[in-house]
Amino acid sequence: QVHLVESGGGLVQAGGSLRLSCAASGPAFSPYNVGWFRQAPGKEREFVASINWSMSRTNYEDSVKGRFTISRDNSINTVYLQMNGLKPEDTGVYYCAADLKGTYQSGEYAYWGQGIQVTVSS
Repeated sequence: QVHLVESGGGLVQAGGSLRLSCAASGPAFSPYNVGWFRQAPGKEREFVASINWSMSRTNYEDSVKGRFTISRDNSINTVYLQMNGLKPEDTGVYYCAADLKGTYQSGEYAYWGQGIQVTVSS
């Protein structure tokens, strides 16, 4: 059982930056792929970014390409989402998720954090 806890969310003005962290505990975390997803009010959860276990492959949703960067430090079981140039449409609850085979579909991930709020004001 992998336990995930997100941190780093909050309120920021448009154009600002935030760095989300996803800290994992439980079995060895390094073999797990990790994804970030978000859910805006009244909308379905959507994929944001993912990184595989070896950090050799990352994927991004089109609207965040060039603004968000996903990275991980397997020595401390943590995955990051650096978010720059934030826009009001980036507002939502952000979740990290882990699975041995996860890519960009939420259904591929077995383990989820509780989510953290990101609010971007205009």
